[in-house]
Formats: sequence, structure tokens, C-alpha cells
Amino acid sequence: MEYTDFKNEAVALSAQLLHVSTQTETYAQLGLVIVIFGFAYFISSRLRAYLPGFAESAPDGPLSPIRKLTGHLGNLLFPLLSVLVLSFAVELSTTLLGQSWLVRTALIVAMLLIYNSIIRDHVRNDFVAFVFRWVGLPLIFLYYLEWLEPLIDILESMQVTLGNIQVSAYGVVRVAVFGSILFWLGRISNNTGQEMIRRQEKLDFRAREVAAKLLQVTIFFVIFLLLLQIMGINLTALAVFGGAVGVGLGFGLQAIASNFISGIIILLDRSVSLGDYIELEDGRTGVVRELTLRSTTLETFDGKDIMVPNEKFVTESFTNWTHKNKKQRYRVDFSVAYGSDIRRLVEIVKATVASHDQVLSGEEVPFEERPDCEIDGFGDSGINMFVEFWMEGIDDGKNRVGGDLLLMIYEAMRDHGFSIPFPQREVRVLNPQTHNEGSGHGT
Repeated sequence: MEYTDFKNEAVALSAQLLHVSTQTETYAQLGLVIVIFGFAYFISSRLRAYLPGFAESAPDGPLSPIRKLTGHLGNLLFPLLSVLVLSFAVELSTTLLGQSWLVRTALIVAMLLIYNSIIRDHVRNDFVAFVFRWVGLPLIFLYYLEWLEPLIDILESMQVTLGNIQVSAYGVVRVAVFGSILFWLGRISNNTGQEMIRRQEKLDFRAREVAAKLLQVTIFFVIFLLLLQIMGINLTALAVFGGAVGVGLGFGLQAIASNFISGIIILLDRSVSLGDYIELEDGRTGVVRELTLRSTTLETFDGKDIMVPNEKFVTESFTNWTHKNKKQRYRVDFSVAYGSDIRRLVEIVKATVASHDQVLSGEEVPFEERPDCEIDGFGDSGINMFVEFWMEGIDDGKNRVGGDLLLMIYEAMRDHGFSIPFPQREVRVLNPQTHNEGSGHGT
């Protein structure tokens, strides 16, 4: 009996298809669809040719976010024009031909082309693109064929009760699909917005970072609220519950909140910037490589990264060596033997230090920033001296200017006959005769 019913339905469908294929209205609709698609393709091609901003952009080209956006909009011109014209063609075909099923099918295809273009241009993750194509496209297709509501009713009937909570298959699918779309849109909006903000050269670096971070927090907070609405959670009840939970979390997450607020303060008060050389209270030093709302990353000269909580830069003291001025003054100590020509040595050392490439010297340099050699004091074995100099940057890591200068000073003193003293002890016998007598008696 079932085989007979199936055979009858197949025969009826074949007869209907044969009847449709012999109708003049069918070919009229087909011709109308071909003309509309050809018209939309011609107009979109001309627009992209005369408006370079809508031309297709290179995938890896160094383009601004606005140029990339207009290039992606150019890819949508053909399907958008097709949808626009086909929407009028549906009514026209119904009025003139008495049917519009083929034009309506072409309209659905054009809408699917729009959806597919958006996936191709904006979804970079292969898995997400796969889900959108093989889940989203069929859902849109079923919606326009008016087959989606019966499918929803079937999924709604598949329910599981957990206490007072009823979970349906439709609810799970709805949260999974729309949640994926929301988080994808949030990530795209976040990346695009942050890139556009960071390209605003007129804004200060700290203002750009604060705006970018606040945009990120706002986008994901809005997405979280929308996802709760999709899940059917009452936000009024959630607000009361969230207030109670917030008090508990406030104590538990006090350190995180403190670092978050401290990060905003650091970005606004300009006490720390990228590239600054920081010395912490415990003696650790490094160059600021990254600023986040939770911590600051210091890179040491031996390749290590120090993650410093932002709270330390607000509650503790630290030294910013390059905050306002990249120039730094350093000192190198050395000694020379007594009896040396100190005045001549001072001039030799100053000329030697000034010859280093990284030491600031010359007539254009202010007098107080030129190399200066002075006596520090009189030691047990020689005269203690030092030389002060200014340089750009930090005398550490890749620079090591101080080590170079010690070698240059040593070579200059050796070449000019100056000697570096070393500790000596001189023993004097004040009464030789008494010493000799005592020695003889002992013998």
C-alpha cells in the first residue's frame, strides 16, 4: 500500500512538472529572471568600474578599514540589485502572468547569494564559515519556502524537563546559532573598531588605548545581554540576583578590579608609555612592551618578560628613566697613580669619551651635557677620578656604553704613559739596631 501511494505521488509530481514546463508563463518568468540578473550584473560591473572604492580589494593589501569595507560592499552590489529588482518583478509577474513561483525562487537565490558573500568576505575561521553555510543557508532557504515554522514546531515538541526548567531542542539550536552569530559580529566589530581607533593619529596614544578597551568591554557586554534575551532569561530578575552576586564578587575580585581601574589611570595620567625604561622598587628593570587593563609587560635585556600588575604603578614608587627625556647621564670611575699629570689626563679622558659614537659631544651640545672628568678623592693607592657623560637611551643591554668607555680609558692611559694603581703596603723598620739585638739574643 505504501509503495502504491509513493508511486501515485511520483506520477502526480511528474505530471505537474510536465504541465509547468509546457506553460508559456513559465518561460516568460524564466526570461524575466535572466534579464533581471543580466541587468544587475551589468549595472554592478559599471559601478565598480567607475567607482574605484567599490572595486575588489587585494586580500593581503595594506588597506584601511574603510577601503576594505567599501570593497566588500562592492561584492554585494550584484545580489543587492538583483533582490531589489526581483522584489518588484514578483508583483509584476503575479499581476501580468497570474503566477510568480519562478521569480520568487530567483529572489530566494539572490538572498542566499548575499548571505554567502558576507560569509566569504568577513568570516575568516573555516569552522565558523562551514557552520554558517551548512546551517544558516538551509535555514534561510526553509524560511522563504515557508517550511521553517513546521520544523520549529517539531523541535519545540522535543523537550527535556530539568526541575522547573524546560529545555527544548529548538531552544538549544536557537542559542547555538544566534550565539555564534552574535559573538562573530562582536569580534568583527571589536577588531574593526579598535583598528579604526588606533589609526587616529591626532589622538594621544593613551586616549586611543582607553577608547579601544572601552569599546571592547561595551561590545561584549551588549552581546552578553542580547544572548540572555535569546535564552529567554528575565533581565529584571537577573539584575536583583546580579546585585547580590556582585557584592560577593566585589570582595573576591577586588585585586582584578583594582588592576583594571589602575590600568585606566595609567593610560590617562601618562606615567607609563610603550618603550619606557622602568625600574621597579625591588630593582627589576625592563622596557614597556605592552599595556593592558590588567597588567603591564616589561621586557628585560636578557629576553624575559615581567608581568607587573597595574596596581603596583599606582600604589608603589618606580623610576621611569625615559618618561620625558630619552637622554640620560652616566658616570664611569677609574684611578690613576700619584704623581701623574692630572690636568693633562683630564683633557685626554674627555677627548677619549667624546670620541664614542653614542656619547653626546660637540659644539652643538650644551656645555653641561658634554663629557666632564673630575677628581673624586684621594685613595690609599691612587687618585680616584670619574668621568660623566650623556647619551640617548639606556646604558644597558645592547648599548653597554660604560663598558666601552672603560676599555677606551684604559687604552688611552696606557698609550700616554699613565698607570693605574693597585693596592700596595710598605713595611718600615723604625729601630734596626733593636731589632737586630733581639734577633741575636733569641739565637
